[in-house]
Amino acid sequence: MVSTADFVQDTTQKASPDVLDGGPGFFEKHPSCGFITCCVKKKGLEVCAQCDEFPCNRTEDSENVLDSFVSHRKTFPNLNWIKEHGIEAFLEQQKKRIALLQKMMQGFNDGRSKGFFHLSATLLPLTDLETALRNAEKQLEMDDIATDDMKSKALILKGFLNAIAERENIELQLRKKKA
Repeated sequence: MVSTADFVQDTTQKASPDVLDGGPGFFEKHPSCGFITCCVKKKGLEVCAQCDEFPCNRTEDSENVLDSFVSHRKTFPNLNWIKEHGIEAFLEQQKKRIALLQKMMQGFNDGRSKGFFHLSATLLPLTDLETALRNAEKQLEMDDIATDDMKSKALILKGFLNAIAERENIELQLRKKKA
């Protein structure tokens, strides 16, 4: 069984700091998190989805959770997916997402697209991310875009990602408190 700690350790060694904003030491950084207190500290579980009481009253208002510097929209759908398919399968999917995000950041980041690519990698379906990258690479070849023209490369990939988001009715922006 792959533990969350092993996954974080494994991906931290392979991923750039840009990819893993949570990373090692998360539990120490967030000691007052109610989910960590309930699942990890009290019940010895890795995630809520492993709890016999999931979903519970703690997870009822998940649709109204605002985002911080990361999106929380996939938190509870991910937990439901883990409950159904298991944490090992989920961690394998996350490794694929990280690899795709690394590819986006290394090959398409114009210096202004980091947040957009992170949200895309988090919120869009995995197969669609793979398709968008393939299509963007084909488009770069067809349009004969220079390998160092990051602005054009970012624009092309963003176009494919935005089209997927529109088709799937997914907003690629963080949900913030309205001023």
